[in-house]
Amino acid sequence: MVEILARNWGWVLLRGIVAVLFGVFTLFNPAIALMTLVLLFGAYALLDGVFMVVWAIVNRRGRPRWVALLVGGLLGIVIGIQTLVTPNITAVALLAIIAAWSIMVGIAEFVAAVKLRKMLTGEWMLMLAGLTSVAFGVLLFARPALGFLAVVLLIGAYAIFSGILLAALAFRLRSWGRSPASAAPRAQQGVPA
Repeated sequence: MVEILARNWGWVLLRGIVAVLFGVFTLFNPAIALMTLVLLFGAYALLDGVFMVVWAIVNRRGRPRWVALLVGGLLGIVIGIQTLVTPNITAVALLAIIAAWSIMVGIAEFVAAVKLRKMLTGEWMLMLAGLTSVAFGVLLFARPALGFLAVVLLIGAYAIFSGILLAALAFRLRSWGRSPASAAPRAQQGVPA
């Protein structure tokens, strides 16, 4: 399983890059219209969902570990398409969609990280990305009255942080693929799980 992940580290990196680009664009354009944010979020959720689905399918190989990523990816695709089809939703509805999507993706990432912890070192990065997504979604549900500008800045910061964590995980997977001794699975290093 770890070898498959190491060979496909590029999908994780691509997810991270898309998240960082989305975050940077959002931070440098905080006055963008709600419609633009809706369309950007829809495109981001759709692309992120597609990347998650592809990564899950490529890594399925008869193992149940890929199901959490597949479900998270499919939910991202559904939310992305729904957002793009109905861009005239209100800011409160957008916040609810973003919050729900963030929580679902975060749970899927956390579950995948927990299942990978016995097989790979550095899984904490995916776990932290998952926890960050869940915390972000809970915050949006708890504080829906936040100003639009604050929400835009929060979304941008979240996307950058999550993207950096995913990119770091990708490079960790890449280094394992190049040098199994430097990032060997915990079972091979004798580290207890």
